[in-house]
Amino acid sequence: MSNQKIMKTNNQGFTLIELLVVIAIIGLLATMSVIALSGAREKARDSRRLSDIKQMQTALEMYYSSTSSYPISLGDTIETSNNTYMADVPSNPEPANDSACDDLPTDQDYIYASDGSSYSIQYCIGNKSGEVEAGTHCATPAGLTSGDTGTDNVCDFSEYAP
Repeated sequence: MSNQKIMKTNNQGFTLIELLVVIAIIGLLATMSVIALSGAREKARDSRRLSDIKQMQTALEMYYSSTSSYPISLGDTIETSNNTYMADVPSNPEPANDSACDDLPTDQDYIYASDGSSYSIQYCIGNKSGEVEAGTHCATPAGLTSGDTGTDNVCDFSEYAP
């Protein structure tokens, strides 16, 4: 026998088919996670909307306790000369139009109206959140009321007209 070294080629690597399968699986998993996260984001925005409305109601009631009237309009804050009840009045989280809110005019901020003795805040929930159904709702000193989805004015703002 001769002293020839037999060289073995060591093919340690992936074939093109194996790489394509792995890339396809990664793409599928990434797509599924993006879809799952978008639903979670919508739920988070709706929860924030409800929280914002309840905080605004609390601040308005504290304002009423101090002054015996509600503010006629809301600016950036809810305050009197002596007290600040809400330093930053919240705005509708972006994107404002979710699911049931697509065709409603509540796409910028919450709609507030008051005559000093009462108030109404119109807002929209894109999907059911807790006990609150999807659609347009109205917050008043009496609490939260539901409206019919698809109506432009759930709150009766006519009582606040000059």
